[in-house]
Amino acid sequence: MTADDFGLAPEVNEAVEKAHKDGVLSAASLMIGASASKDAVARAKRMPRLRVGLHLTTVEDSPASRPLDIPDLVDASGRLRGDLVMFGVSLIASSSARRQLRSEIRAQFEAYRATGLALDHVNAHLHYHLHPTVLGEILAIGVDYGMRALRVPIEPLEVLRSVEPTKRHPIALLTKPWAAMMRRRVRRAGIASADQVFGLAWTGHMTEERIAGLVDNLPQGVTEIYTHPAICADYDGSTQGYDYAAELDALLSHHVRKAVERSADKIGGYSDLL
Repeated sequence: MTADDFGLAPEVNEAVEKAHKDGVLSAASLMIGASASKDAVARAKRMPRLRVGLHLTTVEDSPASRPLDIPDLVDASGRLRGDLVMFGVSLIASSSARRQLRSEIRAQFEAYRATGLALDHVNAHLHYHLHPTVLGEILAIGVDYGMRALRVPIEPLEVLRSVEPTKRHPIALLTKPWAAMMRRRVRRAGIASADQVFGLAWTGHMTEERIAGLVDNLPQGVTEIYTHPAICADYDGSTQGYDYAAELDALLSHHVRKAVERSADKIGGYSDLL
């Protein structure tokens, strides 16, 4: 049970701490360049059972490098680019952009290592590691920093439909072939991944009913369920339309806790399963 965007804002950090201490949250993914990352690290060090990993940001965040050193990766304000399609094209077409990407990814791994936190896992903001170039750099660099597990967002449609039979899930269909290719590369590299991951189709809306429904219908194997909790509906850096408070409520829910107790042999982080 993972919370993404740890470090993005104090409201997120407070929710992560509350959901871990009082709920079922067992892991969190740290945005090392975000404005509240130091607060997140301090909280994580007070929670030794919280499994923390690196939430690599190659888009839509503050970089770990100086913007002047990575001009192809940032916009006019110095933030990592938000034009996801054109940025993806530039990574294929431009050797300069690829060199800068390599430098920025290494800088984020370095910054994470400097926190002193154990590296439970790695994933990427907006799952931008589905891009083959980004994935290749993470696999090449991560081994130098002790990366042993990487999120591969394979989300079985049959499980989603068992929870909400009438819903369509276009994003899960769109990413399925890319995630399958990612899994093959990750496993060839000797990096662990979960057998299935949930949170993509219902991102920002992982409610109590949905999480409990998923947990009650889990396939065999290792499952990661990721969420975006915060203590309020709106904060600096929040995504419009996300129901952060409902996701926090779900992680604190007695109903979800009972479902986890019924269904899970073990709950923790990737490092607990390796």
